[in-house]
Amino acid sequence: MANEMETATRSRELLDSETISFSSVKGAELFSYLPAYYENSRVMRTDTDRKGAEMDALYQALDETFQQFFVRNATWGINLWEKELGIVPDKTKPLEQRRAVAESKIRGGGKFSGAQVKNVAAAYERGAVEVTFQPAIWSFTIQFIDTIGVPPNLADLQAMIEQIKPAHLVANYTFRYLRIKEIHQTMTIKELQKRKMSDFAGGDIHVE
Repeated sequence: MANEMETATRSRELLDSETISFSSVKGAELFSYLPAYYENSRVMRTDTDRKGAEMDALYQALDETFQQFFVRNATWGINLWEKELGIVPDKTKPLEQRRAVAESKIRGGGKFSGAQVKNVAAAYERGAVEVTFQPAIWSFTIQFIDTIGVPPNLADLQAMIEQIKPAHLVANYTFRYLRIKEIHQTMTIKELQKRKMSDFAGGDIHVE
């Protein structure tokens, strides 16, 4: 009788491995290290799956914390970057814009030059940026090559440029807009509907 009860208990514990799936990646990895005779054990599968879930959460937290060390990936860590760089936080702005402000502040250190201005401007817009100097009139121009229309965080860029440039130089900004030749028989109606009205103009527009 005792043997029959033991057999029944063992039968309830055993379960076809194909019917059990792990919800935890680390749980499945932990289970793979166990001896083969645990292969069909429901108890051991459940145990390692739950322990694995805790490890999954730990590794996710570690990875998320690691990402905060890179300003382009920072989420909750952007507050620490802003504090370190002396930036007044503006939580009304999208996260991408706050990252751009922090990155441009990092790039803005050192001697003023065209390369420095280009690096700072590129932190705001990932597209190509050209910087040209007009020494005869004490000015320089930042031209956005790939970006269509005015960047949404232009005011932040202008503020940063004002911080790093010499006071006697005037900064000008040139933006690119969609022209008729880029639209006619090239873009579909749906593509045009996705564009903002501010993306269209008759040519380049300059802002000082």
